[in-house]
Amino acid sequence: MTTTTGPDQAGPSDGGTTTWAPPPFPSPAPPSYPPSYPPGAADYGPPPIPGLPPLPAGVVLAPRGRRVGAYFLSILLVVVTLVIGFIIWGLILWGRGTSPALSVLKMRCVKAKTGEKATFGTMALRDVVGRILEGILGWITELVSLVLFLSRDDRRALHDLVGGTIVVYDPERRLDATS
Repeated sequence: MTTTTGPDQAGPSDGGTTTWAPPPFPSPAPPSYPPSYPPGAADYGPPPIPGLPPLPAGVVLAPRGRRVGAYFLSILLVVVTLVIGFIIWGLILWGRGTSPALSVLKMRCVKAKTGEKATFGTMALRDVVGRILEGILGWITELVSLVLFLSRDDRRALHDLVGGTIVVYDPERRLDATS
């Protein structure tokens, strides 16, 4: 049995060239990878919260559990340092935008409008005036503060609203490098 080939389908036996035909189905495209590998810290974490400034890479809004832990840790630290030590320690740390319990848990306060580290005056407003305001009606204002903290996307309690701050988790101390 013989087969005939046309002029563009010459076989190798008659001295012609073999033309290549594409496969009947296209091959799948190679997988696309991100432009930089491994992805940077900015590619991880929750989406930004509307109304809050963008935070540096690696700095995120402090988790609720960590904030609750800071509350109870501050009570323990007040007792252990006999109150006066806690006050002196707090006055030193306010200039860095943090408080004793927040510092131990690698958290700090930033200004809610600008995202900059909270200043000494901002921390004094937050921790003195805000805490006095929370204590005015005792457990009622504490409960209001807790409800605000748990229900708001920005996790701001009453004393955060008074001071105009948000609490962020900064495990690598990146906010120290930006100032």
